[in-house]
Amino acid sequence: MQSLTKILITGGLGFIGSNFVRSILSSDVNYTVVNLDCVSYGANPNNLADISQSDRYHFVKGDTADAKVTESIVNEAELVVHFAAETHVDRSIIDPQPFIRSNVIGTFTLLEAARKGEIGKFVHVSTDEVYGPAPGNVRFTEQAPCIPSSPYAASKAASDMLVQAYHKTYGLPTIIARCTNNLGPFQHPEKFIPKSIIRALMGEVIPLYGTGAQIRDWIYVLDFCRAIRLMMEKGENGSIYNVSAANEMPNVEIASMILRKLGKPKELIRFVEDRPGHDFRYSLDSSRIRKELGWAPSHSFRDSLSATVDWYAKNECWWKPLISERVLSASPWKES
Repeated sequence: MQSLTKILITGGLGFIGSNFVRSILSSDVNYTVVNLDCVSYGANPNNLADISQSDRYHFVKGDTADAKVTESIVNEAELVVHFAAETHVDRSIIDPQPFIRSNVIGTFTLLEAARKGEIGKFVHVSTDEVYGPAPGNVRFTEQAPCIPSSPYAASKAASDMLVQAYHKTYGLPTIIARCTNNLGPFQHPEKFIPKSIIRALMGEVIPLYGTGAQIRDWIYVLDFCRAIRLMMEKGENGSIYNVSAANEMPNVEIASMILRKLGKPKELIRFVEDRPGHDFRYSLDSSRIRKELGWAPSHSFRDSLSATVDWYAKNECWWKPLISERVLSASPWKES
């Protein structure tokens, strides 16, 4: 009987993490998953409720910044995929401290545990925001410098630097994944697309920062999950891979598409005062992962958005318990 490969996934109750857990467990590869998650506001046990009893899945509630927890779990793993992070830009502006603890200290603690063990690969999931705003028609390659604008982006850039340092200093087999904005099921209602869908379903206004002209590049979450799996299985140690799907468009266009899909009036869009340090455009050149690992997105943006709108429309029982005053308010949010 073939032995099973044990993957430690941190933050597996979050949006991208839970989709990745599902994709791994539904694959024909003999993986088992240990999911380490502290169950903060962005995590939801219901994301994986239907697979919680699988004999290939084990959940551990714990903080990545807690060395006692991480060391024992990492020692038993063969692969690590590190999603766990505080991700909300607006929250980081109000209070940066949790972002430093989770994104910097948490990553450091995991790296320390990994270098003492025998990890085959450490995949660190980062963000396009570490590069800062992309001017003109520029698409950032992996060689572009990190010039983060928000405390959130700075904390992710710092964790990226730690991952690179542990590869160069200790020879830890690491990979950094930097992706554009994801959309799909199980994303927290505070985020741009789910909040817009939910508010439209409720007949409430959709608030947009400034004129809504900020440009983001969107990718369906399962396409990103497939990219991570390729990095984990075939990626070159010490590498950074940008992941993007060439779906750049302004936020106001996304909101308009959601309203049209739901048959709601465009007058539900409301423009509000912009936030401090708001990057106008993010854009990544993903030619490296396409050429080296043969990755390409398999979902069009229109199909992805349509499927996402349908999922939220059909799964009120999932998102309604998560609705907070912040979601119900006419204040904006982080895009992804």
